[in-house]
Amino acid sequence: MANGPERATKGDNKPRLSLHVPEPQYRPDADEVDFSAIEVPEAGKQPRPDEACEPHETHGLCTDLIRVLGDDNMAHGPWDPKLSPDTLREMLHHFSLVRAFDERMFRGQRQGKTSFYMKCTGEEATSIATSMALQPDDMIFPSYRQQGALIARGYPLIEMINQIYSNSGDKLKGRQLPIMYSSR
Repeated sequence: MANGPERATKGDNKPRLSLHVPEPQYRPDADEVDFSAIEVPEAGKQPRPDEACEPHETHGLCTDLIRVLGDDNMAHGPWDPKLSPDTLREMLHHFSLVRAFDERMFRGQRQGKTSFYMKCTGEEATSIATSMALQPDDMIFPSYRQQGALIARGYPLIEMINQIYSNSGDKLKGRQLPIMYSSR
C-alpha cells in the first residue's frame, strides 16, 4: 500500500486524524453580511396543508421559508391565526414576564446563588404559543428552556424560583437539576 492514507504510527491501521475548520463567510463587526442569496417569499404565500394530509405533501414546509408577517407587521395568508387583541396582549405579557424572570435568575446564577441556570432568550414564543394552544387539562412535559410554557400555564413563579435555588420551599428537595421544573 504505497499510496494509501497516512498512518498515525507504523503498523497502526487507523488513518491519521485531521480536522477541517471552514472559514466563515463573514466576520462579526468586520464584514457587512449579505443575505441577498436567501429567497424571502411574499407574506402568506406558502400554502397551509390540512392536518390530515399525507406526509409527502408537507415536504416544502421543511425546506422553504414560511413567512406570515408582512412588511406592514400584520399576519397574512392561511397561516394567520386570527388571534384577538386580548390574546395577543396576554402573550406579550407572558413574553415580558419570561424575559424579566430569565434576567433575574441568570443574574442570581452569575452571583453564585444557584449552581445552574439556562436562559430561554429567543425561544419564548415557541413555548408560550404552544402552551396557549393547548387545553388547560392537557399535560405538558417541559424540558430546559421551557420557562415560557410554565408561565403561560400559570405555574407559580415562586415554585420555579424555589426549584432553581433548591431552598426549603423546593418540593423536590434539591434532587433535580435546577431548571428541570416539576409540579410533583
